Amino acid sequence: MTAAAPAGPNFVPLRYRGVAVSTVPREVALDAESLRAHFLGRDAYRRTRFVVARHDPAVPGPTAVLQVERASPEPLFAPVVDVRLLAGPDECAYVVDPDVDTGIPTALAAAAREHAPGARVVVVEGRYAHVNFILEPAALRVVVRDVVPPEPGKLADQAARVVAVLEDLAPVELVARSVRLADLAAAAPAPHYLLPCRGSGGEVPGARVSYLDEHPERADWTLLGCARSRQIHRHFYGEDPPTVDFCPKAGLPGTRPPEPVLTKCCLQEEHVESGDGWTSVPWGASLEMVRTALQGLVEREAPTWRPG
Repeated sequence: MTAAAPAGPNFVPLRYRGVAVSTVPREVALDAESLRAHFLGRDAYRRTRFVVARHDPAVPGPTAVLQVERASPEPLFAPVVDVRLLAGPDECAYVVDPDVDTGIPTALAAAAREHAPGARVVVVEGRYAHVNFILEPAALRVVVRDVVPPEPGKLADQAARVVAVLEDLAPVELVARSVRLADLAAAAPAPHYLLPCRGSGGEVPGARVSYLDEHPERADWTLLGCARSRQIHRHFYGEDPPTVDFCPKAGLPGTRPPEPVLTKCCLQEEHVESGDGWTSVPWGASLEMVRTALQGLVEREAPTWRPG
């Protein structure tokens, strides 16, 4: 076979129309020799590069995944001239989940993690009954540092929406690690707290709460905020209050976190900042800005990955 063998981790055919599903007779074993003998010389459609071979099309069961080569790439149909077994039934799982978009690498990796952990190859029959597979699933864990409320955390929600539609992003597993205002307040008890804005919906049980964006009359309060909140407070009142800083970017510049991190910072207004193992977007980042930041981070952390 002249085509290179797909290499993991996380190999995903970019165009799942290149993946054919074939029902083979039960007398044909799902091993390399038998499948090679069965498929050699058979006509295959022009787009076909891989074959998912099964005995029963109605019931998920023993499955093999093959790479095939046609005599010529030009005709609509051409005979198969070479067959390579990528995974036999002992290391392949077939998953049916109609909620999975099988064109999205992250969605395939999530389905593999949920339904078939440990399988070397996971075939997924997903949305629109489309079928695709992932070879050696090992999604890159990306920690999303956010601040809540509001619920859900905006950045974590945006990141999830972005990876749900990216066909050319290496598979990622987003792990939300949010700073909760109530937890910060509990660690620094005070009778009165000043929060940056009412729109976030933040409340502190058992304490009085004011909101900086409403420019309230100066009081004896503790600010739950960040550098920008302190700047605004200084502008309004001419001084800095006692502060509990909730900046999710704190501690990242100049260090490498244990896992890649996507976060945000109020001091960034229109740009993405990145460092070793982390990236940060503005507090009010658009989906496009989150996509740019996340894609850059993943490409730096998984530089060799390419869709198949």
